[in-house]
Amino acid sequence: MDGTLLGVVGAAAVLAGLTLHWQHRWTVAFNRLESTRIQAHRLTESTAVMEQHLLRSTTQPASLVPTQVTNLVHVERPISTTQPSASSSLSSSIGEVMFQRPRTGY
Repeated sequence: MDGTLLGVVGAAAVLAGLTLHWQHRWTVAFNRLESTRIQAHRLTESTAVMEQHLLRSTTQPASLVPTQVTNLVHVERPISTTQPSASSSLSSSIGEVMFQRPRTGY
């Protein structure tokens, strides 16, 4: 009976130790996560502040003219050197459009 009691107490002590260890590891990981969130939020805020400062300090937006229909200039599309053949089908045209790379930027 004494051996069984000693085994149960030992197992409980081991489980309590493991529980405390896992709780400590979880606390450390959670603190890291919170620190990362705070730093990401600060980075977002500082980026927004920098963008606002650059927009305020720039003089170009004030010098731009509002777009009006009378100010638009129409430029003819340049003639390509290769003319599409009459045998090109709709499916090949769709295939060419689908595999074009998207433009980067804004």
